[in-house]
Amino acid sequence: MIVLKFGGTSVANAQNISKTIDIVYNKSKESKLAVVVSAFSGVTDLLILAGKTASVKDKSYKDIVSQIEKKHKDAIDELIPLSEQSDIIDAINHEINLLKTLLDGCYLLGELSNRTADIVAGFGELLSSQIIAVALKQKVSNSSFKDSREVIKTNSNFGKANVDFDITNTLISDYFKNNDFQVVLFPGFIASSVDGNTTTLGRGGSDYTAAIIAAAVKAEVLEIWTDVNGMFTANPKIVKQAQPIETISYQEAMELSHFGAKVLYPPTIQPVLKDSIPIFIKNTFEPEVYGTLISNHPAATNNPIKGISHIDNIALLTLEGSGMIGVAGSSKRLFEVLSNESINVIFITQASSEHSICIGILNADADKAKTAIDKAFELEIAQNKIDECIVEKDLCIVALVGESMKNHQGISGKMFSTLGKNNVNIRAIAQGASERNISVVINEKDVKKALNTLHERFFEDNTKQLNLFVMGIGNVGEKFIDQISQQKKFLKENLKINLRVIGLSNSRKMVFDEEGINLKDWKASVDQGETANVATFITRVKELNLRNSIFVDITANYDIANIYDKFLKENVAVVTCNKIACSSEYDNYKNLKNLSRKYNAPFLFETNVGAGLPIIDTLKHLIASGDKVNRINAVLSGSLNFIFNNFSETYNFHDVVKEAGVQGFTEPDPKIDLSGVDVARKILILIRESGYKMEMEDIVNNSFLPKECMETTNNDDFFKSLIKHAAHFDNLLAEAKAKNSRLKFVASFENGKASVGLQFIPSDSPFYNLEGKDNIVQFYTDRYVDQPLLIKGAGAGAAVTASGIFADVIRIGNV
Repeated sequence: MIVLKFGGTSVANAQNISKTIDIVYNKSKESKLAVVVSAFSGVTDLLILAGKTASVKDKSYKDIVSQIEKKHKDAIDELIPLSEQSDIIDAINHEINLLKTLLDGCYLLGELSNRTADIVAGFGELLSSQIIAVALKQKVSNSSFKDSREVIKTNSNFGKANVDFDITNTLISDYFKNNDFQVVLFPGFIASSVDGNTTTLGRGGSDYTAAIIAAAVKAEVLEIWTDVNGMFTANPKIVKQAQPIETISYQEAMELSHFGAKVLYPPTIQPVLKDSIPIFIKNTFEPEVYGTLISNHPAATNNPIKGISHIDNIALLTLEGSGMIGVAGSSKRLFEVLSNESINVIFITQASSEHSICIGILNADADKAKTAIDKAFELEIAQNKIDECIVEKDLCIVALVGESMKNHQGISGKMFSTLGKNNVNIRAIAQGASERNISVVINEKDVKKALNTLHERFFEDNTKQLNLFVMGIGNVGEKFIDQISQQKKFLKENLKINLRVIGLSNSRKMVFDEEGINLKDWKASVDQGETANVATFITRVKELNLRNSIFVDITANYDIANIYDKFLKENVAVVTCNKIACSSEYDNYKNLKNLSRKYNAPFLFETNVGAGLPIIDTLKHLIASGDKVNRINAVLSGSLNFIFNNFSETYNFHDVVKEAGVQGFTEPDPKIDLSGVDVARKILILIRESGYKMEMEDIVNNSFLPKECMETTNNDDFFKSLIKHAAHFDNLLAEAKAKNSRLKFVASFENGKASVGLQFIPSDSPFYNLEGKDNIVQFYTDRYVDQPLLIKGAGAGAAVTASGIFADVIRIGNV
């Protein structure tokens, strides 16, 4: 015999019930079946609501009953021919009338006893099973209905009764010996006490009903039919990359189901475990899919972890104090208090010092538990030997489960380091001696990040998902997004990095998509987005709380540079080509670096100097290896180098500057480049990264611009001033030619002093032949004394700047 159980979604409506009946029909050709069905989807919740509503004298319970009645009679109309509806309609009317009578009584008395609540909650299965039994008979004539209350006997613990297996096994066994039906259909969830009162087996108890029957008849297999393709490595609603588990042991399945894997009711396994009856988890809507097989001998895999699960709405209670050290019975007293209050303990951990004991319970029980514990230990609390019970709510337990974890070293270390890198704070830790389960308590707001991060670490071939929030999508930003789109597949296949752009913003509009913005049509998405707002952007990033989040600043905006700390404190990495933050006050620069270390959030700004050139990265390696920078000479402005390389007697200064802007070599405000401010910022950043403390005002700026040009307040006036002072620039060019030199804007640092300014570079200088928009940097260090370390290449342009930003993002992915 095979036992099949169909859950609420499998019998949610007539269409789904038809699928269920097809599965039963096909299975019945091969074997005798016992079929257990749940209530129609959502009906049990409606019944519980109706009971509570009636008990508070709210007449709307009648509307709820009408809704339940309609749902079932609609199913009859769709499933059963009109000519054969009479008997089943009478049966449903009988049950509905009984339900109404019970609820009328609750309304009149103004109370809902546990006994009555069980009867009310059980109507869902009674109604659904009788309808499905009649519908099934249309296809499997040799089928019958059997009320589970007649064969499953329990004690009178209403709400979650305990089964009397001796009586139950005998009744079930005798029933099947005395009938020859090919299919027998049972309502799940309900049973009856020895004295005949309806009881229930707990929410999810239909699984348990099926397991009880399977154990009693020594079934070949127990099949649990639901709406997913088996048990998953994590909750697929939270972890999109979760994978079905093909085979798993009973113990692993119990651990996962206990820790929130809702596809299986935890007590289900116990009845079938003794006789090693395998359990299949199957999908009613994709019956051809293999599903998950639970047995004593799961297939061996290379991964010691079978799944990651979690329980929400947890409160952590801590009892501590010197009065617990060496005092026998403290733990016993604590657990007795909780037991007397019928509070289930989900999580336990105790320090070896015996100074404290920590337990996890449901949030709903926290206040009641604290009151009871404080009362039980009131003498010790009054004597200051034990502190009052500490309660922390809104927590979550996350568990790694795997039978083979005990044979693999370092699992817990990987778990903790993975969570730590994403700034997920662990409040408590528990691991049994069996090493089948490692559990941690974390803040509930971090659960999605934690589950995805752990799943990525243990199940996704070390593929790391990077979630980008990009602000500034102009010339450079567009190139950056194009590069992501182009390289996305390569990165995933070769570097195991999955890049997703979650948020995009310009100065007018912003858009977010938690599943990743479609980069083929990102401009349209932004145009249709909401009004841009920096504060809202920050809030949205925090609320999403995604793992490996990166804020990418591709602006030259002061306000944006001043919000980096908001991201770093939330463990969101910052990648920026905006030089303002790192060239601001030294204390702010250091604070950002410190926040990056404290919250394990990378702060990368390679493109602050040299666009895509590896200047800062090289400098960091020099310093990290113990070298010391003594002197820096550099041409750090690709835009100025482009301008002076193209400035000639036939190509006037104004036109060259205009062309540099068109090609994206200058800042939006070209005066930032031409005034030397941009170069001063760059040399300041290099000086600070070399380990020196310096402020912007300490750098001598020998500007070559006339005063009137410097004092303009907008681009139009600035360009007019360049035309007006054309002779000034022509004289500089003539002087350079007379000296057989070339004009270069050079930044220098030596002996603690720094300066920037236009210089006449002789032909024997390595700076003389610097072409186009190239940059060049010379580092003189303790190791590079006579011949400097030299870095040279394109230092301006949207594409190379975007590639530098892209490289910083990849650096984070490779950490």
